[in-house]
Amino acid sequence: MTAAKLVNDVQVAVIGFGPSGAVAASLLGARGISTLAIDRQQGVYEKPRAIAIDHEILRLFDNLGVADRVLPYVAPFPASQHFGAQGQLIRRIDMVQEPYPLGYTPTMVFTQPPVEAALRDHARSYPGVRVELGTELIALEQDAERVTLHLRDAAGTVRVETANYVIACDGASSGVRQQLGIALEDLVFDEPWLVVDVLVNEDALGKLPQTAAQFCDPARPTSFIIGPKNHRRWEIMLLPGEDPRAMEQPEQVWSLLAQWLTPDDATLWRSASYRFHALVAQEWRNGRVFLAGDAAHQQPPFIGQGMCQGLRDVSNLAWKLEEALDGRAGDDLLDTYGEERADHVRQLTSRIKAIGHVICERDPERARERDARILAEGAGQPRTITRQEIVPPLQRGLLALDTSAAGLLFPQPWIIGETGAVLLDKAAGGGWRLVVRVGSAADTAELAAEATQAGLCPIRIGEGALVERDGVLDRWFAHHKAVAAVVRPDHYVYGTATDAVSLTQLLVGLRRRRNASDHS
Repeated sequence: MTAAKLVNDVQVAVIGFGPSGAVAASLLGARGISTLAIDRQQGVYEKPRAIAIDHEILRLFDNLGVADRVLPYVAPFPASQHFGAQGQLIRRIDMVQEPYPLGYTPTMVFTQPPVEAALRDHARSYPGVRVELGTELIALEQDAERVTLHLRDAAGTVRVETANYVIACDGASSGVRQQLGIALEDLVFDEPWLVVDVLVNEDALGKLPQTAAQFCDPARPTSFIIGPKNHRRWEIMLLPGEDPRAMEQPEQVWSLLAQWLTPDDATLWRSASYRFHALVAQEWRNGRVFLAGDAAHQQPPFIGQGMCQGLRDVSNLAWKLEEALDGRAGDDLLDTYGEERADHVRQLTSRIKAIGHVICERDPERARERDARILAEGAGQPRTITRQEIVPPLQRGLLALDTSAAGLLFPQPWIIGETGAVLLDKAAGGGWRLVVRVGSAADTAELAAEATQAGLCPIRIGEGALVERDGVLDRWFAHHKAVAAVVRPDHYVYGTATDAVSLTQLLVGLRRRRNASDHS
């Protein structure tokens, strides 16, 4: 197939250059896609907002080659202990144990300003990516060939640029979403909270809890998060009648923190009042324009998935845009973006809301009943659940849903190399992959050739090929009763096979579904 002719100024314009926009620009730049990224602001916001990422996101950073720049500002996210109405431990939320399924610590905390600066710098490193800060989108229109963008720079000069596609990463109050008239569906969660970030003096750290904590106290529900180094965060529910702006003032903040710290113990970094919402866009695509990140969804922060969700969005979309731009796919594939991500966001938001309702219970009697119910789930003892259990798989879209493991993230084991262990993605690369167990019925030269012809990279795992260190994939294949997996560029499993016949059927089905949207 011949690549589509570029008839516009850029192939993709990214509106908004926060974390989602910067990663989108990098993903596009890494694929050789000409990209314009703009943002109204000149620099990175100097205070932290997001605080948590997970192993899926660090895998994405590593694939882009930016992980080493991010890791100095990242630390493991310790277990979160939930305390009931009487101060008793009722449950823990932790991460899965080693060996880690994706090769990285499953849940982490990070300091946003330097991480965001690193993501921006990395995006700029691609020759096909042009970044313009202090530039605002004032209007757009689109037709069958292009999106026309009317831009105003910091000097007030207005100009026009055209793009094949646009990704709107311009935040919760997205101007693009508003211009397109896309409504947000309210998933019914609306609570006022105060978020407080402090930098704690070294000699005062011992006063604080040594793990993250949820204080499910009906008098004042409160979350405590341990950030990297001496960064600590409290999320404090505001009560009826409290003025959110007044509660942000330092004297009020220190009054709320008095049971833990005094002003002599720490420096107040940020205090900001928010309404925690659960919202999702009713459309994720309008013609050639796609919404991503906070422009498409907002969810309560109780397991730290807000920024992760936005980065999942752009990871899902970038490879689909690449296939559309080079003529391998068309509208059917691009439509799966919203289908997959909207469903995933709704499911995860529903689970986060359930956790939020547990935390936010204000009625003392119902809080006692809640505590008894949660303890009964652990036969009277606080049970531990993992954050990874809470995040669902993909359940719609470009997936062979009649096979086991479809929609799950494919593991990334450590592979034994000549100079030491390396992660699977470094050893075998990305893109579409067929991963087979050496010596299985699916491990044939004919099937490998068929996979290559279908645009997949064959990867053999086992003796004489790529040998894993810890048996992660061996156990994964056994658990799913499979010998081969077709893996998408975003590391989600398209489908699995149990033998040569089912693998042939899987490959045929994938080719049929991808060719059905071919517009070459």
